[in-house]
Amino acid sequence: MDTRIQLAEPAPPDPAPPAEPDDGQAVRETLEDYTLRFAPRSYRRWTPMVVATTALGGIAYMADFSIGAGIAMAHGTGNALVAITVAAALIFVTGFPLAYYAARYNIDLDLITRGSGFGYYGSVLTGVIFASFTVIFFALEGAIMAQGLELGFGLPLWLGYAVSTLMVIPLVIYGMKALSKLQVWTTPIWLLLMVGPLVYLVATEPGTVDSFLAYAGTDGEGGVNTASVLLGAGVCLSLIAQIGEQIDYLRFMPPKTGANRRGWWTAVVMAGPGWVVLGALKQAIGVFLAVYILSEVGPAAATEPIQQFRGAFDAMMPSWLVVPLAVILVVISQIKINVTNAYSGSLAWTNSFTRVTKHYPGRMVFVLVNLAFALVLMEADMFSFLNSVLGFYANCAIAWVVTVATDIGVNKYLLKLSPHAPEFRRGMLYAVNPVGVTAFTAASGLSIAMYFHAFGDTLQPYSPVAAVVIAFVLTPVMAVVTRDKYYLRRSDDGIAVPLLDAEGNPSGVTYDCHVCRQSYERPDLAACRAHDAMVCSLCLSTDKAAEHVLPPSPAVQPSPAVPSSGT
Repeated sequence: MDTRIQLAEPAPPDPAPPAEPDDGQAVRETLEDYTLRFAPRSYRRWTPMVVATTALGGIAYMADFSIGAGIAMAHGTGNALVAITVAAALIFVTGFPLAYYAARYNIDLDLITRGSGFGYYGSVLTGVIFASFTVIFFALEGAIMAQGLELGFGLPLWLGYAVSTLMVIPLVIYGMKALSKLQVWTTPIWLLLMVGPLVYLVATEPGTVDSFLAYAGTDGEGGVNTASVLLGAGVCLSLIAQIGEQIDYLRFMPPKTGANRRGWWTAVVMAGPGWVVLGALKQAIGVFLAVYILSEVGPAAATEPIQQFRGAFDAMMPSWLVVPLAVILVVISQIKINVTNAYSGSLAWTNSFTRVTKHYPGRMVFVLVNLAFALVLMEADMFSFLNSVLGFYANCAIAWVVTVATDIGVNKYLLKLSPHAPEFRRGMLYAVNPVGVTAFTAASGLSIAMYFHAFGDTLQPYSPVAAVVIAFVLTPVMAVVTRDKYYLRRSDDGIAVPLLDAEGNPSGVTYDCHVCRQSYERPDLAACRAHDAMVCSLCLSTDKAAEHVLPPSPAVQPSPAVPSSGT
């Protein structure tokens, strides 16, 4: 086989899809958005602010209004606001290291998880958990849109569920390029429709603020207490996995340089952990609007965003305009978030499936799988038991995110037990790393048992706290116990050119993969076990015979091949 490295042509503004290789495994990369890969700098042509705007557009979901309203209906405004604040603070702290790693090293949360304590196959479990998150929240948003279509057009709920599911398929096919345009253009309209009614009500009816603050909840107690706050925070913390969807956009950040440093950091913080600031505000607005319409529609309907905004618009607009505007807001919000849910879910399912089966069917297969699961949940009326579903799910999500965040912040930077640079390639990682897998399993298992009253009713509200504490403590403990030996299966990938450039960004030097015959940037390849050449990460993942996977020996001699000139 001719293993000479070919010179790569400079990438055009919109890179043309490469031809499929002989083995048929790699698909058109611009269409698939580097589904299982490092995102190369030749593709990352967006400015930091465009990436941030696109990422923030994905949090236009309406479920926040329902979550906040549901907590307030059960526990009162005071408990709801404290719970929202506590959850937001934890989500911000844990989201920051994940967002930084994604933006700095241009990989998604699954690839980060592999090298942050879970191992190559160990992160399959968390990939399924994240995929489930996208299914749950697609179903919630689809249900909210169906409620809007029922109110505005008399469409039966079952048909509204189908419409809300099918309409996102054309929008999600083309990945980041299409989504960036959709999110940028719809965000101003969405913000105006969401914030306008709140500002109007506060300005014209000051008494609504007093009623909002005084609402005591259905139990009539109203006072702030620990159990109610923690139960509410547990529901809010189910959103902790939203950072995974933010990262699916942040991985396309341009390299951080001295010239763009300020804008780069602003975009990462704003669109990474900063999403929760807007999310918490939406939850608080949900409480306000639910209390405002409570006397008119009752506690059950007050948690429905379509009813909340119908009531708000009714106070400031002609009656003929109220329902259409409420429906427009719900539809725009549903489209903005559910294209992200479908997109991110398809990445997660594809990642897990490819590693387990060593076959890559393409992302679109799992777009349809994700949508099918979501439609089943909608038809099962999951919206009616929203808080119960989210309270249970929160324990798994918290355990996962806290474990990875702790491995990055504590094990990598503080204790220096975990390799600093992220690793995700097959052959470089052990199949399972007991550090993260043990911490995650213990934290999620014990907190779920606590949630289902296994340790008594008194401790049940503390299940989110247990998930956080156990994951945070066990992650560094396991790294110390295992003496960090299970992070890297080998330390040398056989390529002489450094993984990072002089500014600490992933190298833009390109090599040809001798299996699929396409050109990829340095971080996406490793030397081949059987040939004097390079193999890309996807071809390694689909190598059923492990013919190209490097052995677990401590080092190999760097390949004499020289890189191509494309950077």
